[in-house]
Amino acid sequence: MFKSRGDIVYKCTVRLLEDTEILECEFHPSYKGKYLLDHVCSQLNLTETDYFGLRYVDAGGQRHWLHMAKLILKQVKDASPILFSFRVKFYPPNPLLLKEDVTRFQVYLQLKRDLLHGRLYCTANEAAMLGALIIQIELGDYDPNIHVGNYVSEMRLLLRQTDSIEARIQEIHREPVEGTPGGSGGVKGMSTQEAERQFLKIACQLDTYGIDPHPVKDHRGNQLYLGINHGGIMTFQGGRKTHHFKWSEVHKINFEGRMFIVHLNYPEKKHTVGFKCPSGASCRHVWCCAIEQMLFFTLASSSDACVYSGGGLFSWGTKFKYVGRTEREILERDGLLAPRDHQDEGSSTSGGKRKASSVPATPSTPMTGDFGYSSLPRSTHSAPLEESASVSASEACNGGCLLAGPAVDIALAASASALGDDKPGQCACHIAETRIVNCDAALASDYNPRDSFEHSSTESAATSHTHITHTGPPTAAGGGSSNEEWRAPPAPVPPALQPPPRPFSLLRAFVPSFVFVWISLAVLTLLVFETDWAPLRPLKRKPELVSLRHHYYAPLKEYLRKKVIELF
Repeated sequence: MFKSRGDIVYKCTVRLLEDTEILECEFHPSYKGKYLLDHVCSQLNLTETDYFGLRYVDAGGQRHWLHMAKLILKQVKDASPILFSFRVKFYPPNPLLLKEDVTRFQVYLQLKRDLLHGRLYCTANEAAMLGALIIQIELGDYDPNIHVGNYVSEMRLLLRQTDSIEARIQEIHREPVEGTPGGSGGVKGMSTQEAERQFLKIACQLDTYGIDPHPVKDHRGNQLYLGINHGGIMTFQGGRKTHHFKWSEVHKINFEGRMFIVHLNYPEKKHTVGFKCPSGASCRHVWCCAIEQMLFFTLASSSDACVYSGGGLFSWGTKFKYVGRTEREILERDGLLAPRDHQDEGSSTSGGKRKASSVPATPSTPMTGDFGYSSLPRSTHSAPLEESASVSASEACNGGCLLAGPAVDIALAASASALGDDKPGQCACHIAETRIVNCDAALASDYNPRDSFEHSSTESAATSHTHITHTGPPTAAGGGSSNEEWRAPPAPVPPALQPPPRPFSLLRAFVPSFVFVWISLAVLTLLVFETDWAPLRPLKRKPELVSLRHHYYAPLKEYLRKKVIELF
């Protein structure tokens, strides 16, 4: 007996944010991505499901997010076995505003993972504090009878841990919380929930919070990393943020082949910035990630949010339909934002499905002073080493600190090394040399020269050429580009006059072919019936053509001759 399609069951494995935890799930061919995500979230008792997603790697090594509105089987048809990774997809700008403790815990697990794999760039003091908070959450208060020796070394907290930074983590773990008797800025005495909230508060203010770096190259062939989060699109080079394009400045996003293109709108100026990705598949992935992040954090309503890019006469292009709630809808549901006027919503969403050129870009989340996101490089994260090295040893040791300067420069992980994040036990990137400076040693020596970043990703080592085009002067967020690299902008074209990207048109593709075929047949018919060309004589004598000429061609020719005579 053959099974019907509805009776077939497929099995898949979902790896959770802790590598040791997995879920074995089943689905039918007719099930869509939302079913699987809802099932995983229900197993974790998660109700705020909009921030999470399932990621998988295709046969070519390219990562993808499982689309919620498409069939699961169609998306992973070439995968064997079928493996998904449960991850935070949209990092909330302020994770402390999340309603459920279990949701905050999952975000904490994701950030802990980002810190371990080198995606969360931070200074030495921040790395030591984050590591101590993880120890406090995992082990509780310091107990000299239990926590003996170098107990921190037994836990993997950072991409590269040294004895010096482990010693600093242990010291912070032993010190009482500031404000308590004998408190000196440590974590002893913090409850698990307090330590988790402090960890989230520090992490969400880092430049690389919520960044999943994608390797691209600039017009000179230099390796860059493109990061996308709630604040916009950023570029990083050598562990330093070089540009920040906020969503309010982004006019539209599209891609052509391997070129990822960002169109920017500044007061009375327009700029176009292009980045070349290692492959067409990786470029499409970057575009999809950017579109999803922009729509989630900027749209007031997700209804009929549809975006097109690419395409032409001989290509299909790409259509992306956003599925799920936006951040504003979530905040309004939770009472953190006042509902918008329905008339405003109607006017903002009028026009049906939106093109990439008309997607609004206005952040919906109110940012407070504690969680503001500056478009300029932060001095604690983005300052070059030479500035930090100029600090004297006495200044470095003020307040009894053991660490000074950017001691842990974590290189950004490459996106197509998926494989570092999606395979347990593997890291997606390397870390620059860790420099720990004790107060005693700081008086005698300065910092060592900063090592260049190394990347283990196969995509970062790709030899594909890159092109980046700037049309306009660098912005304040640029910080690292010279004026010579920018060309004079062309005459600005009003957005209303800009043609939107054209999707694939069946009519446009087949009408020229149809007309060409009929013209060819007409020319061939005239050659056969109206000429006495020697090569065609045997063909004209065939019975089928003789009958065709007598019954159809001759009457039609006579009819057209009479009509022409009557007309003139």
